[in-house]
Amino acid sequence: MASSSSVISPEDVLESLMNDGTFDSLRLKIINQLKANEELKSTTIKMAEQSKVLNTPGAEKQTKRELFDALRQELEAPVLEKASKSVWELILDSNGLGKEISETVEKVFCRLSGREPPLFPPSIKIQPDKETENEKGKEKGKGKAKEHEDEKEGSNSKSKKRSFIEINEEGGLAEVAKDLTSPGL
Repeated sequence: MASSSSVISPEDVLESLMNDGTFDSLRLKIINQLKANEELKSTTIKMAEQSKVLNTPGAEKQTKRELFDALRQELEAPVLEKASKSVWELILDSNGLGKEISETVEKVFCRLSGREPPLFPPSIKIQPDKETENEKGKEKGKGKAKEHEDEKEGSNSKSKKRSFIEINEEGGLAEVAKDLTSPGL
């Protein structure tokens, strides 16, 4: 175990995840969730049904191998793009697999660094300032009401901003996600 004064790099955490089998386990979970993704399946089927290769006169005279190669050339990039987006949604999902990945990475980091989890306290949801909201509600006049609506919309977008902790956690996930989505998958 590393001493608490040494710096633990993302590579150290990734190496540990790979050596203890966690990485393969997470990769398998991602693959299984992709296989179960009905939307991805139906989109891929629809793309194949609308394929120029299959809908070209004379396609029925080609060998299975020729059709497969032509389909692969036509559809590989768009299908992989859709699959990649689905993988990123899984990895960044803060309630599902993404949460499991974050917690696993944090546990390994803590184990390697000799720290106690959690590294970061649970995220505190930022509530709009009630006093400010009440002051806005007291404003009168049509112009003021419109301003109030505009400000209210702006406050909704404020609550969608990510905290530094969330961004930092996502940055750490990016390293793991990059390897999870590598061509060797």
